[in-house]
Amino acid sequence: MIDFAPAERGHNGRVALVTGAARGIGLGIAAWLISEQWQVVLTDLDRVRGPKVAQALGENALFIAMDVADEAQVAAGVAQVLGQFGRLDALVCNAAIADPHNTTLESLDIAHWNRIMAVNLGGPMLLAKHCAPYLRARCGAIVNLTSTRARQSEPDTEAYAASKGGLVALTHALAISLGPEIRVNAVSPGWIDTRDAAVRRAEPLSDSDHAQHPTGRVGTVEDVAGMVAWLLSRQAGFVTGQEFVVDGGMSRKMIYQP
Repeated sequence: MIDFAPAERGHNGRVALVTGAARGIGLGIAAWLISEQWQVVLTDLDRVRGPKVAQALGENALFIAMDVADEAQVAAGVAQVLGQFGRLDALVCNAAIADPHNTTLESLDIAHWNRIMAVNLGGPMLLAKHCAPYLRARCGAIVNLTSTRARQSEPDTEAYAASKGGLVALTHALAISLGPEIRVNAVSPGWIDTRDAAVRRAEPLSDSDHAQHPTGRVGTVEDVAGMVAWLLSRQAGFVTGQEFVVDGGMSRKMIYQP
């Protein structure tokens, strides 16, 4: 199912909460932090895959089922983290309804719009609200996973783009409200191949997929995870309220129809 091996035994004393961590970018971030000997609490809606992922990652991983749009579940999950570990040093808000496409604007159902806003934008707000007292006590950090779609769009992506644009704004608002004790930054991925390793091997991306990027390749979850890990580290102590684009340079590339 996943290729991440358990980290060597050990713990650096720091605890991170990573949402949407049963697969993709969230799983990559959790695995990277565990490799740096963090204790990581993974949350996700997937109650089947989540525990299996945590078991595969080793003893520094714990899974909690959570709908980030449900404040009662968020509060209960944060309380469980504090009850078990007694501290919280980092929050990574990755959980999202990830498919950017919906119907045409004229057919867009308000319930669909509201659910995307509740998960993609409301979730990070609720998590920051409930984690802030404990992060403040540790001079901790928050990283929100946004998207390059906060700044550029394809047709019929209004709900997703608006939610991610709002999350960029929420990031700098939180940085001002929660500083200086808590730093808050955003990472905006571009095209990241989030498929499981077995799928990537069976169905590799085309040469043209890679070549269109100024870096010469599509991104990996490790590309994003490395940036997140740095933002959570003490080396990023003077960095807050910022958005970091991890897209292989694509958002800087001028593209014209032939």
